Amino acid sequence: MEAQAYYQQFERNVRIILDALAAGLELRTTALETSLPIEVYVLCEVLNQGAGEDFVLSATGVARLAEFQQQFMKHEGQTLAAMARVLADKRGTMRTPEGRVLIKEMLIRRLEFFNEAARQVNVMRTQQALGSPSQYVGANK
Repeated sequence: MEAQAYYQQFERNVRIILDALAAGLELRTTALETSLPIEVYVLCEVLNQGAGEDFVLSATGVARLAEFQQQFMKHEGQTLAAMARVLADKRGTMRTPEGRVLIKEMLIRRLEFFNEAARQVNVMRTQQALGSPSQYVGANK
């Protein structure tokens, strides 16, 4: 999928994940419990450093996504425009602990993550609706 498509689906993907969490979907036994808060943090860093936004996160765990979404919705148009600028900039870089990286690539990776996370959450919700037993990673139950 192209970066533009990920960008266009971003808000929808965040809503899918938040709706699933609100409906009681359990992420505790999945990698999303760990990766989702990290990816939200990195996305905020990309937007703050690369696009001049001002996202401040204080929540921990998957609650970070809801906190991000609240801030995002307050400045939705401005943030979407900033994301579009980052995607159009082929040379902008940002400093990370690993060195300097292209902001555009960092943003694309975050958008890809949210797309895949939403897909995974949809699969989990379908399994839950069909009455499938919970999947316990690493357990032989």
